[in-house]
Amino acid sequence: MNSSTGALAGAAVGDAIGGAAEGNTPEAIQERYGGFIQGIVPPFLADWRNARPIAPYHKGDGHITDDTLMTNALVEVYDTLRDHLDAYAIADHLVPLLIGEKRWIPEFESEALLLQRIFLAEKWMVARLHYGHIDPREAGVGNIVNCGATMYVGPIGIVNAGAPDAAYAEAIDVAGAHQSSYGREAAGVFAAAVAEAMRPGADLDTVIATALRLAKDGTRDAIEAVAEAASRVTDWRAGLSVLRAAVEPFDTVGPHYRAPARDARIPSRTKSIEELPIALGMLIASGGDYREAVLGAVNYGRDSDSIAVMAGSIAGALGGLEVVPQEWLTAVSESSRIDVTATGPVMASVARDVWAKDARRADVVAAGRSAYALIDAEAV
Repeated sequence: MNSSTGALAGAAVGDAIGGAAEGNTPEAIQERYGGFIQGIVPPFLADWRNARPIAPYHKGDGHITDDTLMTNALVEVYDTLRDHLDAYAIADHLVPLLIGEKRWIPEFESEALLLQRIFLAEKWMVARLHYGHIDPREAGVGNIVNCGATMYVGPIGIVNAGAPDAAYAEAIDVAGAHQSSYGREAAGVFAAAVAEAMRPGADLDTVIATALRLAKDGTRDAIEAVAEAASRVTDWRAGLSVLRAAVEPFDTVGPHYRAPARDARIPSRTKSIEELPIALGMLIASGGDYREAVLGAVNYGRDSDSIAVMAGSIAGALGGLEVVPQEWLTAVSESSRIDVTATGPVMASVARDVWAKDARRADVVAAGRSAYALIDAEAV
């Protein structure tokens, strides 16, 4: 339960701290905040209610964003089904949560449907699955390729704790309803990294090795390049540009995050999302330390909240809830009006039920194979 709570609370705290910096360069972040961000900060734009492109989102002040809202919704689906998920579970259960009931949205400071907060890439699922009745396994085709699916699949790693190959396969299936190409691939690799981090005896080296073993195409190349660069970084404060240079050949968004290149976010076998390799790089550069990895992700800028989610989730899974600073846990929970430690015990309970079902299924398979072997031997 401790690793489960560490993974989910660690992700939520990273999300809340990183939201304020999202979309900005390290230089702009340091100018705005008088140096590196060291914890929870106010919004980047003081007039966030009216200033584009932030309005109407209150990013900063410890508010969780859509990353955590989507993660919590996936936890609800797991809690309902108490079993492994697939693309059909997204269509039958997650999409109804997005459009069916209001809940507190910290960035709105009011209740609203999740649909009204999630980004266009997530609204795609509603359009394709609820209105278009597309086969859930193929619904992600045509969507922009980004980190949309990756940012919330941490629970898949928890339910497959210690079994990264199974986590990878389940996340690839689930993400098919949302993403294609390297966006889908990153979801599988991130879920596998969390599953490995949950394994007793795992460490950062085994997490990185697992990611490299399972990753395909440009995702693997990007992780390898950033990991190599990060191994030469002793302090992320001096290494932000080094990590950016390492991932840049694989990133389709381009140098201007708010103005993506024309060929951005389209399917490719040579490209990767930026967020996952950088999150792993920050973990390497910080030696797996939760606080430093999250702060490195936040001060990197660009998609800082999602990078911090991924780094925070893996660090939290490795170290447990105690590695997440208590002052951050308290402040984010109070500011967001949500207990960020509440989903961990839920997923731990779900995982125990799923593991019991997996054991029974394995017994059935073993019995069937034994019977087949007996029949085959008699036939001979």
